[in-house]
Parts: sequence; structure tokens; C-alpha cells
Amino acid sequence: MNRDDAHLTLLADVSRASGQSSAAQGESSQNPDAELLDAYSRAVIGVVERVGPAVVSIQAGWRLRGRGVHRGGAGSGVIIAPDGYILTNSHVVHEANHVEATLTDGRDLEANLVGEDPALDLAVIRVQETVRLPYAGLGESASLRAGQLVIAIGNPLGFQSTVSTGVVSSTGRFWRTEEGRLIDNIIQHTAPLNPGNSGGPLVDSQGRVVGINTAMILGAQGISFAIPADTVTWVVSQLLQYGRVRRAYLGIAGRPLRVDRRLAQFLQVASERAVEVMVVEFGTPADRAGLREGDLIVAVNGRAVTSIDDVHRFLAEWPIAHSTTLTIIRGTERLELTIVPTEAP
Repeated sequence: MNRDDAHLTLLADVSRASGQSSAAQGESSQNPDAELLDAYSRAVIGVVERVGPAVVSIQAGWRLRGRGVHRGGAGSGVIIAPDGYILTNSHVVHEANHVEATLTDGRDLEANLVGEDPALDLAVIRVQETVRLPYAGLGESASLRAGQLVIAIGNPLGFQSTVSTGVVSSTGRFWRTEEGRLIDNIIQHTAPLNPGNSGGPLVDSQGRVVGINTAMILGAQGISFAIPADTVTWVVSQLLQYGRVRRAYLGIAGRPLRVDRRLAQFLQVASERAVEVMVVEFGTPADRAGLREGDLIVAVNGRAVTSIDDVHRFLAEWPIAHSTTLTIIRGTERLELTIVPTEAP
């Protein structure tokens, strides 16, 4: 091949490469979603590579003398500190006396229960081996917005990391636990949860744990729930400090009731709904405060009460052993009672 032929061949190669590049650019301009899809994939891959190793499989059961270990609950968890603390769901480890965590590198580590809060379905366990232990930090959930990308990571039954993606549907949902307690500000999202994913982290595109997956609605497509990270952080601090979550307690049972409109207006009550006291337990803060069966609670510390959930919300925030005021209707009178909540038994 002479110099002129080589020159022509080089020009042809450059022309073909230029045409392919132009075609690719044209395709990209015609399909801008391709670039977004690539960025989406990179974000998910990056999160899984950072957080995935910290997600563990949890097996819980009962060790019986001379009969080995009988398997019980199974789920996922996430290591949240380099010294071996693991966060999971309470229902995964509840009442078990043998708990084992399997890491993505294949290690099987025996764990001890640090504390649990069945009311919020959260538990902290701890493994003693901390060599090369990956972990993920808890982020904040207050800034989450509907439509934001989230990734659910689990380690069900030791099958390494399972990954599903979705978006935040809402941050203002509530969930009623089996004990009847209301969990506020639940994250509803569309990342599908598989059996065994309970206790695994819900992560944002920056790799921050913004929630702990706790439930899915069977038979419904794309409806999953997670406990928000802000709530999780508070529960973890309580479990590490006390081994349990300390909540304020009044010692009553009640039901919602509509107040007569004329009575509400006469007594200058803000709402026409209240909580009727059905039971006052002997020796409790309510008993000592002089609360009686049949009283209507219309406010706590100046905050209107229209349901039992309003009372629960207040007690979740109010410090134990600090006095507050109950505004009640007794007959046709409006009274203010001073009450000092104690720790719930």
C-alpha cells in the first residue's frame, strides 16, 4: 500500500468514526431519557456498593438444651456502628434466645439482643466480632420529599444483597401496630419488599439510611412502609441507654366522644370532640391527679385532644416525671388538673 492509499484509508476510518459519533449524539439528543437512565443506574450501583456490605441476614430462634436450635424469625438488618451494633425489626428477634447474623462475606456471627421496642417494631442486636466490619450511618428523614428516589436493600435468608428501587410516595402516613399504638410519619414508598427484607435499610441516592423497612401490604402493588430515620435515631439512643424505650404513662383507658355543641361553646372548648375516660387504674398518675371515669379530656398541656392518638402523641414527646395539665369537662364544668406522667410499665 502506497502513501496515498494509506492516507485515503485513514480518512475513511476517521469519517466512519465521526459518522458513528454523530449518530450516537443524534440518538442521545433524540432520547434524552437514555442519559438519565444511565445516571440513575450509576446512582443505584454506587449506593449498593457502599451500603450493601453492611446489610446482614438475621436468623433468630430458641436454643433448647440437648435439642439444638429451633429456627424462629428471619429477616434482614443493617450494621450501624463499627463496634457491632445492628438494627433490625423487633418481630424478627422477639422472644428469641439465639440470634445469628450472616454477613455478605459469608461470616456467621452470634449476636446478643441489646434492646427492642415492639411498639415501633425496632430492635438493636450486637455481634462481638468487629474485625473488618462494614457499617452504614443513619441519615435524616425530615427532608424526604414525595417522588424522591429510594433504594431498599435486604439480605433475606443469606442470599446476599437484594435490591429494589422506587420513590417516596408520602412521609405523613401512619401505621397501627398490633398493640394498637399509632406510629406517626411513616414513609410510604414504592420499592418492592420481598419476604425476609424486614429490618433492612431504605437508602437515598447519597447512600444515607433514611428508614428501616418494616411492612408491606400483601396483595397491593408498590405499597411498602419504613420507619423514618429520625424516629429510629431516637429509639436507638433509648435502647442503648436503657435497654428499652421509656414512654410517659397516665394510667387510663378511653374512647373518642363527640361533645355537645352548646356545651362546648358555653365552656369555650376549641373542638367538639374529646376522649371520654372509661377506666382509671388505681395508683396511677391519673388516679393521683383526681381524674374520674366519665371525665372528658379536651386538651393536654393546652393542646386539643380529639382522639386517643392525640394522647399517645403527646406522651411520646413529654418528658417522664414532668408535670403537665389536663383540661377536662366534668358534667357541665371545665376543670384543669395537674398530672405527673410516669414511665409506662
